[in-house]
Amino acid sequence: MLLHRRRRPKPNPLLRKSPPTPARISPPPTDRRSSPAEAPRALNRRRPPLEPAAYAALLRAASRARSLPLGKLTHSHMLRAGYRPGLFLRNNLLAVYCRCGDMRHARLLFDGMPRRDAVTWNTLIAGYSSSSGGGGSTGGGATTRLALAAFRDARRDGVAVDRFTYAAVLAACGGAGDGRHGRAAHGMVVASGLAETAFLTNSVIDMYAKCGMIDEVRLVFDRAEERDEASWNLLLSAYVRMGWPEVAVHVLVWMHRSGVKLDSFALGGILKACSELEGSEDVRRMLHGCVVKVGLDLDMFVGSAMVDMYAKNGGLEEAIKVFDCIPNQNVVVYSAMIAGFARLGNDPCPEIRIEAIRLFSNLLRMRIKPSRFTFKSVLEVCNLTNALHCGRQIHAHVIFNGFQEDEFIANVLINLYSKARSVNDSLRCFHMTPKQDVFTWTSMITAFADNENFEKSLDLFIELLNVGNEPDQFTLSNVMNACAALSIPVTCKQIHCYTVKSGLDQFTVCGNSQIAMYRSMGDLKASKKTFEQITCLDTLSWSTMVLSYAVHGHENEALLLLQKMKDCRVGINDIAFLAVLIACSQLGLADEGFRHYDSMKSEHGCAPNSKHKASVVDLLCRVGKIAEAEDFILRSGSENDPILWHALLRACRIHGDKERGIKTGEKLMELEPFAARSYVVLYNLYMDAGKISLAMRTRGLMRERGMSKETGISWAEFGGSIHCFADGDNSCLQNTAVHTRLEELLIRVKQKTERGGTDIWELGFQSRKVGKNSLGRHGELLGVALGLSTFPSSAPVTVMKNQRISWESHETLKLLSEGENREIIVRDLTHFHHFNQGSCSCRDYW
Repeated sequence: MLLHRRRRPKPNPLLRKSPPTPARISPPPTDRRSSPAEAPRALNRRRPPLEPAAYAALLRAASRARSLPLGKLTHSHMLRAGYRPGLFLRNNLLAVYCRCGDMRHARLLFDGMPRRDAVTWNTLIAGYSSSSGGGGSTGGGATTRLALAAFRDARRDGVAVDRFTYAAVLAACGGAGDGRHGRAAHGMVVASGLAETAFLTNSVIDMYAKCGMIDEVRLVFDRAEERDEASWNLLLSAYVRMGWPEVAVHVLVWMHRSGVKLDSFALGGILKACSELEGSEDVRRMLHGCVVKVGLDLDMFVGSAMVDMYAKNGGLEEAIKVFDCIPNQNVVVYSAMIAGFARLGNDPCPEIRIEAIRLFSNLLRMRIKPSRFTFKSVLEVCNLTNALHCGRQIHAHVIFNGFQEDEFIANVLINLYSKARSVNDSLRCFHMTPKQDVFTWTSMITAFADNENFEKSLDLFIELLNVGNEPDQFTLSNVMNACAALSIPVTCKQIHCYTVKSGLDQFTVCGNSQIAMYRSMGDLKASKKTFEQITCLDTLSWSTMVLSYAVHGHENEALLLLQKMKDCRVGINDIAFLAVLIACSQLGLADEGFRHYDSMKSEHGCAPNSKHKASVVDLLCRVGKIAEAEDFILRSGSENDPILWHALLRACRIHGDKERGIKTGEKLMELEPFAARSYVVLYNLYMDAGKISLAMRTRGLMRERGMSKETGISWAEFGGSIHCFADGDNSCLQNTAVHTRLEELLIRVKQKTERGGTDIWELGFQSRKVGKNSLGRHGELLGVALGLSTFPSSAPVTVMKNQRISWESHETLKLLSEGENREIIVRDLTHFHHFNQGSCSCRDYW
């Protein structure tokens, strides 16, 4: 086998040759090949170390680029070459580990150093300081304690600490928000006589600002003997951090009058602060002019801040102009502009928001990699415009760019799919994220609740508690909403107890949901007690309580509370107007109801929705003005809304207006061709009017279209378990005993009251066989019978029903409440019926 000799490379004249060592001259190479036994010996020979300058250059490069692999490689080369670096190189190596956040190996290297100086201690303390801000693997408080311990050890060893040592200690205290130790470090700075320099003054100001001690920030700044531009910028950023944009603007004017040069850091910070300042158009224009005068209008950082400032305050045209003037836009500028479209609220039309999608498309066309903030903003635009198809495409880009595990993006995706009624896709996004943030759990719980999967919402909340995460006030608020929809008293009380134990009951958002939860359960006393215990009432608190009074038949209290809202100068929202319209309707106050309805838009800027208009229809129908109610529907601009026609149809059945009722029912069949209840109501109207052929045709159409009447289900909670009763279902063995109890109760009522007579018997108890009478086929009566036999004599009985209660059941429950001297509460599809002493809170109109 022939071996080809490799050509020796030509020497590079630019490389300096090291002089040959005269101590030892290697023998000339021979043609004899080395034996296999000598090969391992050649591999085990130590490689010669590099020059100290070369090691220093490699460590500086690793420190500058924060490249831990390069630093470890250089350190490994030193060890394998048997090189023992001096103090200078050891300090550089320590700086690499500290800047890269590997404090464990940094401490091992520090402990093994034979000599240390002030630079060594400063480097270690600075490493702990940078880790205290969240960059290290340990917590901020732990790294702060390590930094302070290293500072104490340095002073104990007699090391002459300098300004860099104090700056590192102050940065550690500021990063962890430890104002107590920071104040002590400040005192040591003053005692050392170094507080007069601007360098340490800025460190002290920054420390107090990060700890939220704004009074100390201003005191140190005012007493400082030496200031520079960084001092002013730190003072400005301190007020921005505290959320005081008005004071920050005054500081900016003070800076300008003092001759301090305004840089991009100062202007960018103040622009960001003023983006949250409402009603300050003059201030924004003044700042814009200031940016142009100093020549920073083309700066990327300042430009993106201006775009964000205008977009957040509705200045879309100004934001677009600023965006177009910035040359070489990067991802930050694009993200600010896209976020501007997402923050415009619900006023702009969808066509304007599509511009955000176009900007995102241009971003991809220019091959600029989107950031997590870009994806979050453009998905929020898709959510606001209901652009599900576009949102799916952007979701694909999210996965392609590796952001599928980002929890902020996952929250928006969960909301996007939930709004589109695609809760399974929301659940997939939920499972793809690490779920470390409670907001992700809250978004998924809300998605289940919004899509009427209330049981799954509660199950997910239990899973959240089992994994050890702590829910916040928004999580519990959504869980209470799910409990309110299910109307399970024991579960609602358990959630209430957990809210009190966790201390979250102090939040107004939890109190508001708790009022609505007890209102849905029929417990008006608990709603009132919760309202009185809320320390900081808002508009929703007042309006929710007004609605609670109105739907439970306490109309006068609702009107009085609304007047108290006005006296306390509380803004009246659409919920409060709905409550007052319901109250006026139940009291028959047509003129007052119309006065409140007219004042909604003219005085309070609230646009009436379908529920408000349906309440007006109900208001007119209660006083017998059925023709005026029909005219109102035709003039309201909502003549195709089924809710309004159902309110009119209900009035036609109560007042016996069969012709108008039939016409209304036929209108509902056109509006809701696949709603079974419209066919059932029209069938009953035809039968009442004697039009048997039309009734049979309606039933035939219902059969042809594959629709069936929804089964009436009633449920109640007795003894910690849920008992359900289906109308006409006698298959359950328990129903036999309940039927017997119901018959016994009615017989006892007949014996106690003289109002029973034959009318009660004609309601359905002509048959003596259990389960065959008509009343025994009503689930709500069976639930009430079980409750009357289970609960103590002083406790009210509450039953829920998914359909409107029938006239037979309504009259029977009135007699039961009088005969048993008990309060009976039934919540049906439209009303709360409080039966007490032979009367109902609905006044026999439902």
